[in-house]
This record gives sequence, C-alpha cells and structure tokens, in this order.
Amino acid sequence: MKSRNSIAFAFALSALTLPGAAYAGDSAPVKVSGKEAVKGATGVAVAAFNVGFIFESTDQTKATGGLMGAFGGTTKAKSSLVGVTPEMMQKIADAAYADFTAKLAAAGLSVKDAAAVFAAPEMAKPHGQTSPLDISIALEKNSKGKATYVKPSALPTLIMVAGDFQGSGFSSMGLAMDAGQAGSALSQYAKAAGVPVIDVTYLIDFSDQKRPGAFSFGGLEVNANLSVVPGYSRMTVFGPNGKTTTVTLNQSVSVDGDFIDKHDASSGTAKTTQAAANVAGGVAAAMGFGGMRFGKTRKFEFDAKPGNYEEGAAKAAGLANDVLIGQINALK
Repeated sequence: MKSRNSIAFAFALSALTLPGAAYAGDSAPVKVSGKEAVKGATGVAVAAFNVGFIFESTDQTKATGGLMGAFGGTTKAKSSLVGVTPEMMQKIADAAYADFTAKLAAAGLSVKDAAAVFAAPEMAKPHGQTSPLDISIALEKNSKGKATYVKPSALPTLIMVAGDFQGSGFSSMGLAMDAGQAGSALSQYAKAAGVPVIDVTYLIDFSDQKRPGAFSFGGLEVNANLSVVPGYSRMTVFGPNGKTTTVTLNQSVSVDGDFIDKHDASSGTAKTTQAAANVAGGVAAAMGFGGMRFGKTRKFEFDAKPGNYEEGAAKAAGLANDVLIGQINALK
C-alpha cells in the first residue's frame, strides 16, 4: 500500500497535537490546493463523508539482483482482510463522521442539518451512490486493490466528487461521470446556501509493508497496523464564492495496536515450487546462462479482531479529522 512504512511521533499542526499518530515520509503532512473556499466562514455543510476500507491488495516490487541472479525477479504480496462485517464498517463511519462534525462545531463553525441540505433544490439530484460501494482501485505503480466505501447513517446518499477515488478498469467510468456531476451539484448548493460545502473521503489500510528499496532477501515483510492512506484521503470544500479548496493527506496517519492477526496463507506447494525455481535459476546463472528471475509470491491473510478493529480504525480517522480541521482553522 502507499506509504506504509510509518514512524510514530507526535505531530503539531497549528498548535494542534495529535498523540499516537504516525506519519510516514519526509514531505509536508498535507497538500493544499486553493485557499479561498472557507475564507470568512462561520458555518459549513457536510454533504459527503466516506470511509473506505481496503480488503484486498496485490503489491509488486521491482526486480532485484540477488545471489547468482537466482533470487531476483519480481516479488508479489497478495493480502486480504477478513472478518470485517458491514455493521463494523458502519460503526466506524458513523463514529468518524460524528467526531468530524463535533470538531467543526468546537472550531466555531455551525454545521447545517443534513436533512435540510439534501432537501434543497440544488441537491435534488446529487448523483449519489448506494452504500456500501465497492471499487477496484489503482494503488501505486504495479499495485492494485479492492476497497469498500461506506457513508455515515446521518447522510442519505454516498457522494463522491472528482479525485475522491482512483479507479482501476472500465467499471469506474460511470462512477467518474457521476462524481463530476456531483461536484457541480455541491458547488451550486454552496452558492445558493451561502456556506462552504465539505466532502471528505478516507481510505483505511490494514497492513504495513516494506516497499521497493527496502527489499531484503527474505521477501516482503507485512506487518499489521491501521492507517489512513495518503494521496487517497482528502477533503474538498466548495465555497459560496465559487472557489474550491482541496486538502490531501500527504503522509499516512497510522495507529498501532492489537487490531489484526496476520497469517501467511501461501500454500506449501507454491512455496516448494518457487524454491525449486529459484535454485534452477541459480544453477543457470552459475553456468553462464544468466539469472532466471522467478521471484516469489506470498499470500497474507489478516483477521480483524472485532471491537479492537473498529476502535483502531475510528481512532485513525479521528486523528485524520484533526489534520483537516486544523487546515480549515488556518484557512478561514
């Protein structure tokens, strides 16, 4: 997954401390595009708040050299998350949304009632989706996954705007068209109501994996944690002045804890076949025929622990909320 190598430290943003959060990478915590949508705001509307959960991913490293060329090739890690029910996802989405709106109010911003927002003429056709929404997503280069997005119970439909997801394949084309029209509806409502309209999307990852460059002879190491994925988690604000502000997480927000059990689900046959192929590659290399780059494939299964998983995911989303609220405070 993207930027999974997280290091834990306390981060301050606009005098806001985020205890227990982990941020990966050396870049700024967020990327802000446009700064005028929330300027002078005293109230806001939250029209979309989506929490996505990665349930399946296939990650692929670069080819490497290795001993006699035998252990090069491409290494893949196929990971899947099991044990997360629709009820668990709904609980997390509801908790994250309640936390976000409460923090908006604490920041001095009145939050318009959701029912009133969606009763407005401009929101008659918001081009929403049915929750939960399954999407095949593109992750890093040569990595892909499957994610399920859930809206909070307080919102009548799941709305995504352009940039909220990075779809993989033709199945996402219709969703992309709806996203463009949804953005137009939210913009029109913001102008009519005279308040900024907020759209939030988080993508929650379930594993921490070594990326290319940190590859070692033993293969890919996959560690269980929960994180809000950078690049795929963002806030879009449509201003009543016609301006748009986008705040994208640039670093992962990660929470460590006893949330998941990890198992190597690779079959014994697959391991034996790969081992034999690697030995054959080594012999060929030694005889001057060049390295036969078979690589390795490993399958990992992550079992979510009921209760613990929901608590950890909600905490990660709550910490991400702090980052977004901090940016709203700085921009208004």
